[in-house]
Amino acid sequence: MASSILFEISVETAEAAVAAERGGARRIELCAELRLGGLTPGEALMRLVRESVRVPIFAMIRPRAGNFVYSPQELAQMLHDIAAAQRLGMDGIVLGVLTREREIDIGRARELVTAAQPLPVTFHRAFDDVADMDAALEDVIATGAARILTSAGAATAPAGIERLARLAGAAKERVIILPGGGINASNASQVAKRSGARELHSGLGSVLAYGQEDYALFEREVRKLAAQLASIA
Repeated sequence: MASSILFEISVETAEAAVAAERGGARRIELCAELRLGGLTPGEALMRLVRESVRVPIFAMIRPRAGNFVYSPQELAQMLHDIAAAQRLGMDGIVLGVLTREREIDIGRARELVTAAQPLPVTFHRAFDDVADMDAALEDVIATGAARILTSAGAATAPAGIERLARLAGAAKERVIILPGGGINASNASQVAKRSGARELHSGLGSVLAYGQEDYALFEREVRKLAAQLASIA
């Protein structure tokens, strides 16, 4: 039985994307350098993954590791990369922009969200770095982003489950709260039930080291996660 919970898997290779789709993932977050939290994938990788899988692909747009306060030149690069992702058939964009005061940079984020149209935008875990999460929720909604990938400021989504539930309640239908961080087959159903989330995100980094190339094992772990979520459909 297919799950009513949509779950996405973050990958950094075409082989991992294929394994994730075979395992039951219903969306791919495509990144480079997952060990650094995910950076913008190259155009060749975006093209290859688009040719290799049929599920939706959301491309990470993050020009460098480190904080989420970007220079004008970096923002120009992000706009360029968004245009490339659109051209190469990506189905969504993942990004985040903060101010030096650890607030959502509404103006710059809105500019990027507008540039991405008609593709939906996920505001990524830069959200977890904000000083005031309740204010940040309203600020992200003001940017026009479709969802927020977050562990609610905790080290993992299971650890932040109570705040995730509160964020989902406050968001109502205005933005999707997408729990992510430390989610795997051992806890996915609990996170979904207790948070009320209808979408989950996992990189399986808590059970498989980023950079590992055992794609059969990766597929099996994705399949286990899918089975856990199907059990609560």
